[in-house]
Amino acid sequence: MPTGGRSTLTQYLIEERRRAPGATGELNSLITDISLACKAIAKRVAHGALSGASGSAGTRNVQGEEQQQLDVLSNGLFLRATEWGGHVAGMVSEELEAPYVLPAQYPRGKYLLCFDPLDGSSNIDVNVAVGSIFSVLRAPTPGTDARPEDFLQPGTQQVCAGYAIYGPCTMLVLTLGNGTHGFTLDPLLGEWVLSHPGIRVPAETREFAINASNSRHWEPAVKRYVDECLAGATGPRGKDFNMRWIASLVAETHRILMRGGVFLYPRDTRDGTKPGRLRLLYEVNPIAFLIEQAGGLSSDGHRRVMDVTPTAHHQRIGCIFGSADEVARIERYHTEAPPDAHDSPLFGRRGLFSAPD
Repeated sequence: MPTGGRSTLTQYLIEERRRAPGATGELNSLITDISLACKAIAKRVAHGALSGASGSAGTRNVQGEEQQQLDVLSNGLFLRATEWGGHVAGMVSEELEAPYVLPAQYPRGKYLLCFDPLDGSSNIDVNVAVGSIFSVLRAPTPGTDARPEDFLQPGTQQVCAGYAIYGPCTMLVLTLGNGTHGFTLDPLLGEWVLSHPGIRVPAETREFAINASNSRHWEPAVKRYVDECLAGATGPRGKDFNMRWIASLVAETHRILMRGGVFLYPRDTRDGTKPGRLRLLYEVNPIAFLIEQAGGLSSDGHRRVMDVTPTAHHQRIGCIFGSADEVARIERYHTEAPPDAHDSPLFGRRGLFSAPD
């Protein structure tokens, strides 16, 4: 075989369909369309400044974030690749304020697609890995235009989720609810090849990822956890930890899936109207699905994130995910600690990483 005996994405999807006799093949077709969009985006990203599409687009998305030209281009590639096939009834994108209504000439399908077309786009100009994230839900009324409220389903209702990472090699990491599997794009064949079947996140880790510049806003439980990790072998954890931060959710997730770790972008005290930074529908829920299917856990610090019923398309939420033992420990710290119970020696108002008054 040209793939060295490994399954292609198409072969994998066919095998999965055979295990579900009632399946129509529509989900397989939608995943194939998504994978085509990811190939197209990978090619644009790989060209970098030579593509003529680098830098700011001069516009802002619904969250008020500056859009890069590749954000806009990637959003269009996702829409064009998936709108025509008759598999979706509507879509939600990070780059669009309202749900996307399909052009009238295309049939409406049985699924809803939520996606972030280019996660981590602020890193493009410095050549750090970026990616695309997607989540697939069932449409409550197949065959008709989706209503805005149709997308507001908890993550437990996802039938598929995944991401593509555009790094030294391009990979598609996918779950259909039966494990998390990684496919590497063979540039010679133009095929996604199953390279990482049955990914498992180690339950224990010595690595965590958090944006330490937000430390003054963290809740006491998060300060306690980070302090204990940084205390190293002589601290209460009795082992040394490494701290990472890439500022690309896809890249952070991929590292954790490959070698373990825990990621924290927790709720903080800055703005009571914004209980987190990451978007629930098309960032947190698909990543949580992938992590849980790989044996990890995902939480907002108090509860499983996939149990949260969204109230808005661009709803934000705090998120902690990764190695199960660490996520469970952080949840326990939230339960144990009363407000302001932990006076952080490292990240407090006068701590090592804070400026004096």
